[in-house]
Amino acid sequence: MNSKLLILILIVSLSSALLSCSSDESSGDERPFVVTTTMMLEDTVQQIAGDFVRIEGLMGPGVDPHLYRATPADVRRLERADLIIYNGLFLEARLSEVLARMPERSFAAAQQLDRVRLIEATDFGGTFDPHVWFDVSIWAEVVRLTADRLITLIPEASEEIQANADAYIQELTALHEWVKAEIASIPENRRVLITAHDAFGYFGRAYNIEVRGIQGLSTQSEAGLQDISRMVRFIMDNEIPAIFLESSIAPRSVQSLMNGVRERGGTVSLGGELFSDAMGARNTPEGTYVGMVQHNVNIITGALR
Repeated sequence: MNSKLLILILIVSLSSALLSCSSDESSGDERPFVVTTTMMLEDTVQQIAGDFVRIEGLMGPGVDPHLYRATPADVRRLERADLIIYNGLFLEARLSEVLARMPERSFAAAQQLDRVRLIEATDFGGTFDPHVWFDVSIWAEVVRLTADRLITLIPEASEEIQANADAYIQELTALHEWVKAEIASIPENRRVLITAHDAFGYFGRAYNIEVRGIQGLSTQSEAGLQDISRMVRFIMDNEIPAIFLESSIAPRSVQSLMNGVRERGGTVSLGGELFSDAMGARNTPEGTYVGMVQHNVNIITGALR
């Protein structure tokens, strides 16, 4: 091979490697580097400390945290992070080994909650249901806990972070009351939410709506024929008007359920797509926690009222 060509190839390869290694770092930006797992946590950090930290989220729209595995690039980000914020409660099950290697820089936000606020889930890999963001009042507490941890990272910005957290919690308090009123407007006999997996338990408890999932709390196993048949009977017996897709889960089980209802002479409509374990696209209303909640409630009430 021509020596000049070989040198050129080596230069290009070295440049690519250097760019890859520095992709997580903003040039000249000396703010602490915070990595989050889910989009809900990414948005929380942005809301309360976005001016004081560099933020990068591992998981984007449509990503299922139950199934997510760290890529080599993710591991490099995590190793360079000053703080790693993750949900915990076994939500990011396949990241657990990686996160366990970095305990001093990792913060499991939902695991800090008072256990009386959590829903027990003995059939899940963890001991509690990890989908705490579906109760806005609980998520407000996660915001407070996350703010406290960020203040320990950046004590010089404590007043600003606390003020941001207080304002955001006030917004979430109003959102919580709005969700309660909207769900209460659904006729009680139609107040049943059926989705692909059992992620909405906190939503059901907080807002007085019955929730049922075709799969269990985790999406690591497919729904079986018995699961589908049992749900078909429930829909037929209770004349459920609509069922819902989830943006982070393949629609196979919901489609099978709708087919099963039709084969038995029943009808059920597709109510729309809800955000469950991930939010909408970044830089859209649904790419924020507040916008995601509003989207879900509008879809649910539109289909069930």
